[in-house]
Amino acid sequence: MRLTWLDIRGVDAEIKPAIVEEAVHQRVSAVVADEPGELVDLPPTVRKVLLPRGPLPEDLGPADVVIVDPQRHGDPAVLAARHPGVEFGPFVEIVDAPTLEVACEAARTQRWSVLWFRDPTKIPLEIVLAAAASATGSIITVVEDVEEAEIVFGVLEHGSDGVLLQPEKVGDATALVAASAGGSPDLELTELEVVRTEHVGMGERACVDTCTYFGEDEGILVGSHSKGMILCVSETHPLPYMPTRPFRVNAGAIHSYTVSHQGRTNYLSELKSGSKVLAVDTKGRTRVVTVGRVKIESRPLISIEAISASGQQVNLILQDDWHVRVLGPGGVVLNSTELKPGDRLLGYLPAEDRHVGYPIKEFCLEK
Repeated sequence: MRLTWLDIRGVDAEIKPAIVEEAVHQRVSAVVADEPGELVDLPPTVRKVLLPRGPLPEDLGPADVVIVDPQRHGDPAVLAARHPGVEFGPFVEIVDAPTLEVACEAARTQRWSVLWFRDPTKIPLEIVLAAAASATGSIITVVEDVEEAEIVFGVLEHGSDGVLLQPEKVGDATALVAASAGGSPDLELTELEVVRTEHVGMGERACVDTCTYFGEDEGILVGSHSKGMILCVSETHPLPYMPTRPFRVNAGAIHSYTVSHQGRTNYLSELKSGSKVLAVDTKGRTRVVTVGRVKIESRPLISIEAISASGQQVNLILQDDWHVRVLGPGGVVLNSTELKPGDRLLGYLPAEDRHVGYPIKEFCLEK
């Protein structure tokens, strides 16, 4: 999880108490204030950061970290020697090549560096991250909103160690912490045994084209019911008559569920450019990928019925064609039209029912 620093210096006094309460409850990494007194009542679970707008106060109060303007307040190393037990770091505003070099040096040498990139391009941040690739300090980047925080966390695939956000409303701290979590949890896959296949006639199926390459043992989870899905492999494996398309999963009939961002499910028919789905490998490791396009076309369909060791029934309806494939234990690639009773597949059995894609505990019968 990345560092989340919440800047309360410019927050309206009427909503500041509620925002601080939310920040503490959500376990933000730090609360940033310009007066030591605003840090006094914070619990030890939150780092207390002082970022003064004016002169540096003589008494730093309970501050754990003090971020200073070196030109105004002095060398952070000298200040740290003067205040034992308090960590110091520079605030750097990047507006041109010279200030970019200052930021690179700070990122290479300082325990904490708070960087404000005035221009919207992320290239200067890329340069800083590359310059400080072997450094042990933490880079905190100032962001305008949660959306920019998500972008900053992904720059150069490494991202900034943390972000500094001034919230506009209650809820921003919660959204920021969620964005900082990044990644996605592993899923516990289970073996399923094929019990029956059946040609079911024509219907619409969806190919999900993503903005990334899948691995050979990766695909997306698809199923007719919310409590049982099968791992459909991407088109990374060679096929006769056509080139591989390693960004694509020929996923199934449009009514089918797939697992998307933050544990929600979506119908394949709902996906569109910009949607998020989970790529899942045969070990259950997941990552969030962006949908670039969904192709829905009428094709013959085949129904696959499988069962888990616990007796859970699973159904998947796919395009009825040999080149549409699913994954079995050990990453074995299986052509859907050649499946027969007794074949083993990899699947996922969510415990919750669903309402508009969200998990919910209620009675729900799917058949």
